[in-house]
Amino acid sequence: MISQFKDPSAEIRRFHNYFGRRYLGISASEYDTTKNSWYIPLDAVEDKDDFLVYASVPGLKPEDIEVTIEDGILSIKGETKEDREDKEDAYLIHERRRGSFHRSVRLPKSVDSDKAETDYENGVLTIKLPKSEAKKAKGLEVTVKK
Repeated sequence: MISQFKDPSAEIRRFHNYFGRRYLGISASEYDTTKNSWYIPLDAVEDKDDFLVYASVPGLKPEDIEVTIEDGILSIKGETKEDREDKEDAYLIHERRRGSFHRSVRLPKSVDSDKAETDYENGVLTIKLPKSEAKKAKGLEVTVKK
């Protein structure tokens, strides 16, 4: 029984996989548990006019990040490479992630993906997804019949 608890992060990955598939429409592939694959943390925010997605991708050049929107799915892909040349030395601590990542999220139907914009600064990728004009909430004036 103890052997199933060797990797506590495996339980967390299983929860992310279940929650992502069940509630967010996220594919299981982004929670790949292989050593050379990882997922990037995201924040998603909605304001009056836009949906904003913030992705933490430190250490990457903008040209090494691929962002696509297809069939209502926003995908962010990339890869981090080993930056050490000397393979003879042993790591004392090795926590920075290496390898490929792929993160996908289903977008609301009210997003106008043709007007999406990206910005990358200080390791944070910001994706601005404007709401389509037809889907924005419109205020109505309340009148009284005389």
